[in-house]
Amino acid sequence: MRLLSTPREDGFRMPGEFEPHRGCLMIWPKRPGSWPFGAKAARKAFAQVAEGILESEELWMLVYPEDLQEARELLPAGVHLVPLATDDAWARDVGPTFLVDQKGNLRGVNWEFNAWGGTYDGLYPHWEKDNQAAGEFCRVLDVPYYDASPFVLEGGSIHSDGEGTVLTTEPCLLSPGRNPSLSREDIEEKLRQYLGAETVLWLPYGILGDETNQHVDNICAFVRPGEVVLSWAEDPEDPQYAASAACLEALSQMRDAKGRRLKVHKLPIPSRPVRVREEDLEGYTFEEGEDRREAGERLAASYVNFYLSNGAVLVPQFGDPNDQKALSILGELFPQRKAIPIAARDILLGGGNIHCITQQIPKGAISHG
Repeated sequence: MRLLSTPREDGFRMPGEFEPHRGCLMIWPKRPGSWPFGAKAARKAFAQVAEGILESEELWMLVYPEDLQEARELLPAGVHLVPLATDDAWARDVGPTFLVDQKGNLRGVNWEFNAWGGTYDGLYPHWEKDNQAAGEFCRVLDVPYYDASPFVLEGGSIHSDGEGTVLTTEPCLLSPGRNPSLSREDIEEKLRQYLGAETVLWLPYGILGDETNQHVDNICAFVRPGEVVLSWAEDPEDPQYAASAACLEALSQMRDAKGRRLKVHKLPIPSRPVRVREEDLEGYTFEEGEDRREAGERLAASYVNFYLSNGAVLVPQFGDPNDQKALSILGELFPQRKAIPIAARDILLGGGNIHCITQQIPKGAISHG
């Protein structure tokens, strides 16, 4: 059911990802321009993510109808398969953002999606099915939802502490390809209306080379109210070093909606850049107008792009010396959760990572108000 009011009017807020979940949404990978060699390796990686999530919460997977049989064979038992076609597999960005109120009721937000920039700098020319996915999935769950269109936003561009503070990045939400007619103040007001936010914190950069215009979920994430992890380049010669340092300086000057200064935990990026290889390129099939991979291209590898389930933290691994360090840091930050390593290069080849392919559904009752 589509609602005509706004979340702020109805007393709904975006909870922190560390709050209890009902489950998670994912989308089975298929797009030939994102997932090379028929998405075979990507599907195995998605199945590993699904297995880790299912240990402690439910999981819904959107699947092209013709791929349902293969998905059943590759995915662990217990996944709710939903026959619904999308343009790609980024559940974080095309799925609904879920909200709760003080009574524990659950509702969704359907944002306008334009493939990270529309005709200005979007990554593929057709995104109609993606743009319909959030509303369709809310109907599958029978969750009432707010329609924020024509306001363009992706789930990976925001992070909430659950207490009125939302993190985002300037390069993304101020991008000319999203809401060019809106000022920074206008955009903040939209986040207040649709997320129940009180304070919006803007970081000056994300991960350099992130083709989403530097989503916040690659650079910084709340681990609990008042505390964040920040992607940190340890090598001063790395182009990311200055960007991460600028974010650290910005965070040191910020206060959240409760007036607290933020405690920042540095989470190293891989010690070696993760790049597209010549042999990877052989597996892609790009359509006209689609962003194309290049040999040697640096991918936006970040351990901040983790997923928090009720019982685990699923941590990307890249075959890098910093893999274990990141796993240990996140394991210490979430002592009540099991730290699960996920070999994630085959997800990263699509352009994002574990957080990008997942969208949490908070624990809550369904209220039709």
